[in-house]
Amino acid sequence: MSPISLRDRDTLTPVAERGRESSGPVAETERILPMDVLRGFALLGILVMNIQLFAMVEAAHNNPTAYGDLNGANFLVWLFSHLLADQKFISIFSMLFGAGIVLMWQKAESSGARPTLLHYRRVGWLIVFGVLHAHLLWYGDILFTYGMCGLFVYLFRRKSPRTLISSALVLAAIGSLIAIGLGFWVPHWPADIQAEFIEDWQPGPQSISEELAAYRGSWIDQMSDRVPSALDTETSEFLMLYGWKASSLMLLGMALFKLGAFHAQWSRRQYLSLVGAGLLVGIPMIIFGVVQDFAKNWDIRYGLYFGAQYNYWGSYLVALGWTGLVMLWCQGSWAAALKERMAAVGRAAFSNYILQTVVCTTIFYGHGFGYFGSVPRTGQILIVFAIYAAQLVIAPLWLRHFQFGALEWLWRSLTYGKRQPFRLRLPRASWAGNPARET
Repeated sequence: MSPISLRDRDTLTPVAERGRESSGPVAETERILPMDVLRGFALLGILVMNIQLFAMVEAAHNNPTAYGDLNGANFLVWLFSHLLADQKFISIFSMLFGAGIVLMWQKAESSGARPTLLHYRRVGWLIVFGVLHAHLLWYGDILFTYGMCGLFVYLFRRKSPRTLISSALVLAAIGSLIAIGLGFWVPHWPADIQAEFIEDWQPGPQSISEELAAYRGSWIDQMSDRVPSALDTETSEFLMLYGWKASSLMLLGMALFKLGAFHAQWSRRQYLSLVGAGLLVGIPMIIFGVVQDFAKNWDIRYGLYFGAQYNYWGSYLVALGWTGLVMLWCQGSWAAALKERMAAVGRAAFSNYILQTVVCTTIFYGHGFGYFGSVPRTGQILIVFAIYAAQLVIAPLWLRHFQFGALEWLWRSLTYGKRQPFRLRLPRASWAGNPARET
């Protein structure tokens, strides 16, 4: 396949969706299976980083020296998680969310529906789900961020790939410049604000004890830490970091969707170029950042604002590298059974995301087994692999009987304003034939 020009404003709309007259959700036979595989892959990968927030004090997520053993195998788990997972899988998920906005808009518009109304109902309900998830279950929620960014990036749905990519770079640069500016401003903060800032980065024994007690306590006890953390994520962190980067990645995902990157339709050479960018540029950039962080003893001002820029930018390249690798897998015929399972996880990504929260909070929080703060990084990664295995088994079994994951069905019903069919009535798609799409 020849490269697609960035000047091409036409989108690669699936044939089945161009001819579809209904404005309902995408049917199973219309799905773009490589996108489902990539979504499932990203959803599983996200847990590599989220497990740290589930299992340890919050500061340890950004500053590995803040809590827990960081020697031997534990260091290797942290290092490879940072290089390959930190901000990478959430970046893929963000790109796919942007792609989904374009896909849903195309489908609704071609059927004569009201795409704008459907979109804003869709992201409005996602914001509600995100707030409930963050405040009632786990403060590390990403749904709220996606919903809020979705309010804005929808305005770019008609733009050409070139415009989308340039706009994505502008938003990413703004987020980066805000962080660097804050780093220069830290010395000018009042002394009490600086002390609180340092305590959040490198908490003392009392702060650690309070957080351990909260999450080892009852569901009500956890509120003392969960609600403030959730509010911080939904306000200051969203405005200063998450909103810019997530919006940037969504626009990039829109462009890649229009260029056919998520359809497994690019040439092998094009996908290998993405893999090469991640491996030869992204990974070395992030490694250099890690070396600098340790050289500066994880100084808060450097580590949070300046040193973080290496992973901030490097994560774009590594995420694209993972995308290229998964698309090459989708083009091939090997491990077809695993691809089907991965696609099933991706089709029910919302339900599987919340299921990960339920399982992990049950393992680590006081209303469950109460292992919060007690499991080293090596133990955490074993739990991640166990959850992977379970979801790769459960998701295909569920989708043999139901059209959607449970939460996907609820979300779609609320979006379209009517109860959607739930039981599966169509033959299940397979990977026989065209790897890009089954019709």
